[in-house]
Amino acid sequence: MDNLTFRYSVLLVEGLQVTPQSSQLTFIFLLMAYVFAMVSNIGILIQISAEKSLHQPMYILFCHLPVSDIMGATVLIPRLLKDLITDPSERYITYVECVFQAFFAHLYGTTSHTILMIMAFDRYVAICNPLRYPTIMSNKTMVKLSAGAWGAAVVPVSILIGLSVRLSRCRSFIANHFCDNASLFKLSCENIVINNVYGLTFTVVLLTSSLAWVLLTYLRILMVCIKSKNKATNSKAIKTCSSHLAVYVILIVFGFVPIILHRFSEYAETRKFGGVMFHVIPPGLNPIIYGLQIKEIRQRMLKLCIKKVNSS
Repeated sequence: MDNLTFRYSVLLVEGLQVTPQSSQLTFIFLLMAYVFAMVSNIGILIQISAEKSLHQPMYILFCHLPVSDIMGATVLIPRLLKDLITDPSERYITYVECVFQAFFAHLYGTTSHTILMIMAFDRYVAICNPLRYPTIMSNKTMVKLSAGAWGAAVVPVSILIGLSVRLSRCRSFIANHFCDNASLFKLSCENIVINNVYGLTFTVVLLTSSLAWVLLTYLRILMVCIKSKNKATNSKAIKTCSSHLAVYVILIVFGFVPIILHRFSEYAETRKFGGVMFHVIPPGLNPIIYGLQIKEIRQRMLKLCIKKVNSS
């Protein structure tokens, strides 16, 4: 078994099946999308760090989202760009690199949900218990929520990948455009029932708890808005929640597409495209949605643009 493990330490990745003409357009699109995602997300982080008026629980918790988006885009797009300009017969990746890519890819998908869950809790407290908000959302609470969001992702994902790493390998071909957990355990000829059961359970629990928590918090917020007769307060609540809800809907839509298409082998290439979009669209749209919604960030971005125009 050790000899087999050593023999299959270098893997061949199938990658995207595109024509030479399409590969050039795909490369340009992905490169532009990656640069935009990096610049916009890092820019948001810098602005929140530099602007003292943004050192509030809502914005501090929001900082986790750009970090997750940067991780999600980086774990896939640079490797994909490299494969697009590489001959299909030479798209090699070491097993260790494949494991790391799978781990961070699943970590990104999981933290996208857990971070939006703690952000939903923050909006719930701010709107439903505004007088107690400073007390409830203390620094200690923010640390606990932040640690919980990442801990609730790191631990189950580590178990998920660990169950696949324990298997011996009898194959060296990744029939996908990147390494994920399914790609790892499909390299083995051993019994993978435990992997399938845990993976399905993990996915169902994550999506169910995420949807249930967000739905519950928004129902409570809606009830408070209906009971309240203050139009200004309701308008502010809707404006504050709309950005969070938009980001969550985008995550659900682009997250479900590859999961559903994974069950249909005839849509393999469509599934790959959906998987790529999951790592491209949310990281690109999230900073735009929050950047336009948050007044302080919008004003600071406008000042920077005006300053650049004047200097040029």
